[in-house]
Amino acid sequence: MTESSANKLLNGDACHRSSGAKKSTKNGIVKNHCLFQQPHKYRRPREKRRNVPHNASLYKKPYVESFEETPLMVAVLTYMGYGILTIFGYLRDFLRQWNIEKCNVAREREEQKDFVPLYQDFENFYTRNLYMRIRDNWNRPICSVPGAKMDLVERVSHDYNWTFEHTGKVVRDVINMGSYNYLGFAENTGACADAALEATQKYGVGVASTRCEMGNLDIHEELEQLVARFLGVESSMAFGMGFATNSMNIPALTGKGCLILSDELNHASLVLGARLSGSTIRVFKHNNMQSLEKLLRDAIVHGQPRTHRPWKKILIVVEGIYSMEGSIVRLPEVIALKKRYKAYLYLDEAHSIGALGPNGKGVVDYFGLDPKDIDIMMGTFTKSFGAAGGYIGGKKELIDYLRRHSHSALYATSMSSPVVQQTITSMKIIMGEDGTTLGADRLQQLSENTTYFRRKLRDMGFIIYGNDDSPVVPMMLYMPAKIGAFGREMLKRNIGTVVVGFPATPIIESRARFCVSAAHTREMLDTALAAISEVGDLLQLKYSRRELPLPSLGWMSEESLLQD
Repeated sequence: MTESSANKLLNGDACHRSSGAKKSTKNGIVKNHCLFQQPHKYRRPREKRRNVPHNASLYKKPYVESFEETPLMVAVLTYMGYGILTIFGYLRDFLRQWNIEKCNVAREREEQKDFVPLYQDFENFYTRNLYMRIRDNWNRPICSVPGAKMDLVERVSHDYNWTFEHTGKVVRDVINMGSYNYLGFAENTGACADAALEATQKYGVGVASTRCEMGNLDIHEELEQLVARFLGVESSMAFGMGFATNSMNIPALTGKGCLILSDELNHASLVLGARLSGSTIRVFKHNNMQSLEKLLRDAIVHGQPRTHRPWKKILIVVEGIYSMEGSIVRLPEVIALKKRYKAYLYLDEAHSIGALGPNGKGVVDYFGLDPKDIDIMMGTFTKSFGAAGGYIGGKKELIDYLRRHSHSALYATSMSSPVVQQTITSMKIIMGEDGTTLGADRLQQLSENTTYFRRKLRDMGFIIYGNDDSPVVPMMLYMPAKIGAFGREMLKRNIGTVVVGFPATPIIESRARFCVSAAHTREMLDTALAAISEVGDLLQLKYSRRELPLPSLGWMSEESLLQD
């Protein structure tokens, strides 16, 4: 009797070879997707590269992504900015060491100097001297539903962001451009909120047990059946935490003697899961099918290091939407390679499920592919569904195996009942099973808002990354001084944004990241765009349409750096 592909995945029957010669390195963000372009010498002029797939026959719709090369002058000035910050950081550490300047950072006690250090002082250099200068842009307390608009608790710092004090005031009606509330289900009114309230009254909030003991409720099983039907797979399993869905399930699927091929921009949960599995890990360039195919060929030809035995399994790990780039995985080509080389595919749809596709079923629906071609479908309820937790979908043999071997399934407390009900209700709305067109309307609104917002930013002259259909919209800031300045100036105009810098991004590619929602009205988007344009002019961020500006010092000024 022939085993199913799920059994082969679990039992390690797939025999492949791989190169064990040298380790792949993480080269940061790959901007030149050369495999989909004719060979040519790259020219420095700041023109957009509109990347289209080489194997167009695999695509049923246009696939367009734009990544603009970092302008040379901006790159030079950005490195100079970090250099100045580093020099002043060492100067301030010298002053702290001699007690000339007050030290607020945790340090080893003198009497414990012979013990193993609890605090890695040098490794905290960046946090101490760079991140602390702009720390006020993160962890802002929210005191309302984080929907299209939100209320923030006002806070101030009198010691340059080492500590904060609440003023007792509230900043109201801040337009939320940072939450992953793609379909607008993060709300305290409506069908989802009512259903969650009823579930709380019936089941309570806490379950106080694991699923395999006394924590398996009937709505847990209802949710898993609904997810399987939504995805178009045989079975599914729900977990209480999205991060743990990756980090705790990958070790159950692969182990020693297995090979994981991971996109270099995969989420930290995927990276952690791969490392915990004990498998050999090789990294391919972001969305680069030539890089992936080379690793697959080497894996089959050379096998495991030293012994050259065939790999037990080869698992390709990719995401649907990459949350820092706004790019969409080239799934048709990944599936073609997976089939050609008899590998397995793990697809993380944390950001794409609910946000992509005509039916909101993620990147598989977006490309019009068969869900059966993906061996392991993973996603979260945290974003489009306005809840919490994650899921794994696939063949019944796969899910049955995970129920017995996944640490997240065996040891984690069951999902809270109102969270489960929130997910069930929102998913039924997306599927149209509530008897209304609310789900279809929200999907359409998200698509229109994404197209409008991206087009307006591009027309204004900003450099933005990603796919034209991605609701994640990174806008490049580049210089370190502009990370904090942009976040603060936007908040002054009642716009809440997320700003990201090194080490979360390459050192010269700091950015602001906007997340478009179906809950955003055209008026909200126009207000946000007007604020972005105004701040962009103030900080000289419109790199695409004029000569490059001199760096704005902002919080990086000498006076600011020398004071605490």
